[in-house]
Amino acid sequence: MTTERIGPPLIADEREMLRAFLDFHRATLAMKCEGLTDGELRRQACPPSTLSLLGLLRHMAEVERTWFRRVIGGEDMPLVWSATGDYQEAYDARTASGAEAFEAWRREVEHARRIEREAESLAVVAHNPRWGEDVSLRLVMLHMMHEYARHNGHADLLREAVDGSVGV
Repeated sequence: MTTERIGPPLIADEREMLRAFLDFHRATLAMKCEGLTDGELRRQACPPSTLSLLGLLRHMAEVERTWFRRVIGGEDMPLVWSATGDYQEAYDARTASGAEAFEAWRREVEHARRIEREAESLAVVAHNPRWGEDVSLRLVMLHMMHEYARHNGHADLLREAVDGSVGV
């Protein structure tokens, strides 16, 4: 499957701009993982760290689920890969399947997009129990862009270590 990454618009309202930048970063992570085998996706660039492209993808599925479904949507549900709520478990993908991770990630992205589209405005407020604070959908969108941008930097290095591919 080839990921289509569309550059964000140069002129748009705030919500469309946030939506477009977040989707751009989502597509960037997918592109960094494209065309690799499960073994290549699991490859760790800096052992003993368990960080891999597959681990990043699993982590981002957890992050999408947490911020959109659990926080903004108010759904009471566990994490995908940790019954104890330990976000670090998703990073350890040494025995994970790429197909399973992509399916979970895509599912969470679609839920996130639906929740964001159905929200009345970016000013919608929900409680984040982990922080013990209320947060707006606007903050969640910005936080998600930050999270993807940071991890896409990791993905650049991880992909280069796998097959020398740089850029994108």
